[in-house]
Amino acid sequence: MDDTLPAPARLLGPAGLIPFFGLAIGVWAGWPGAGPALAAYGATILAFLGAVHWGLAIRAPAAERRGEWARLGFGVAPALLGWAALLLPLRLGLGLLALAILATAMVESLAARAGFVPRSYLRLRWLLSLGAAISLITAVVGI
Repeated sequence: MDDTLPAPARLLGPAGLIPFFGLAIGVWAGWPGAGPALAAYGATILAFLGAVHWGLAIRAPAAERRGEWARLGFGVAPALLGWAALLLPLRLGLGLLALAILATAMVESLAARAGFVPRSYLRLRWLLSLGAAISLITAVVGI
């Protein structure tokens, strides 16, 4: 698997943390709607993380098809967790989103060992996951 991370991913990925940080600050500053907006953004990003695995599985070479069911199933799980988080009270939902984002990165670490995820993507994902989780937990404390 090609382990080169495209240049736009190195810029756009970290830019995706801006709403996390901004909305977490907004929660602490008492901005109306910042908490629900953060939950909605977190759920959207969580669904996106699952969709990445659909893309990887669908474009996988024949040698990687052995894990097709697990990869596609894993691709659905983050969206379901994000949806569930939106149905919970805000503090619990934000906490679930933080845990789910970190859990997704942990599962991706296992997938990288099996050659299903490029290591360059994994390094970026951990950076982004930690930033997102810190923002979500910061908001939980600020509510």
